[in-house]
Amino acid sequence: MSQATSAASRRASAPGSSRISAGDKIKAYVALTKPRIIELLLVTTVPAMILAADGFPSWTLLLSTVVGGYLSAGSANAYNMYLDRDIDAVMNRTKGRPLVTGKVTPSEALTFASVLAVVSTAWFWVVVGSPLASVLSVAAIVGYVVVYTMILKRRTAQNIVWGGAAGCMPVLIGWAAVTQSLSWTPVLLFLIIFFWTPPHYWPLSMKFKRDYARAEVPMLPVLASSRRVAIEMIGYAAAMVVTTLVLIPVGGMTWVYAGVAAAAGAWFMTGCVRLYRRAQRDEAKLREMRLFHDSITYLTVVFAAIMVDPFLPEALTVWAG
Repeated sequence: MSQATSAASRRASAPGSSRISAGDKIKAYVALTKPRIIELLLVTTVPAMILAADGFPSWTLLLSTVVGGYLSAGSANAYNMYLDRDIDAVMNRTKGRPLVTGKVTPSEALTFASVLAVVSTAWFWVVVGSPLASVLSVAAIVGYVVVYTMILKRRTAQNIVWGGAAGCMPVLIGWAAVTQSLSWTPVLLFLIIFFWTPPHYWPLSMKFKRDYARAEVPMLPVLASSRRVAIEMIGYAAAMVVTTLVLIPVGGMTWVYAGVAAAAGAWFMTGCVRLYRRAQRDEAKLREMRLFHDSITYLTVVFAAIMVDPFLPEALTVWAG
């Protein structure tokens, strides 16, 4: 009752769409796509394409795939904001989103998301010239909107684990755009991001667990102790590091990548263990946001190493054929 009242009061105080300038309207539509999240997803797409091409793919293919990825992810995020507008209205972290403030109406957001979905699908098929990438793009949208937002998010504490699979799709899409096929190498890239997602997102959920509790979203940090959450993060982080190392023989990676992956993995695992120790001691300040930001640095460093690897001498390959 209080949530509905709060949401209603915010909508009542939101500015009417007729008063919004064209510039603010455009900014609101851009905000629907969650550009900061997409930025991170695209950071993984380009290295995947370079690894698939064993060098630099054409600028036309690279740019068209990145544009298509933005349109596809933007569609999924806009649908997510449309479906979660009631949750966003009661969470401090999300109360400034366009549908809550009234800068975009629900019907406008739904139309915008649908147009992006159609355009991105056609874009991958026609402009990028990859039916497989087009199909994977649709699967990513459906996975994020239906599987995560509509089914898992409000029902299970493992929502971000399985729902996060949609966020791993850009590496498959990028690989398919280059090769028109899939293999074990892109699957491993997918799994790196899959295992990375819980230790990336759960620290943020720990920081804002009161928000999630108020919105009745069963994120794991809301339902379990910080110690339990930290233990699970360590498990997923360990699986992630192992996967980055398995990529060495499967992807034909060099000693440079191997060294970066091992060092970055050890550094991030140390951060997870430190968080566990703070939780075990029941410290007031867990410094969870530090681990959240470190997770972004970790993924960026690993995928930067993946991007550089194809340009290194074959003599540096760990398992030379």
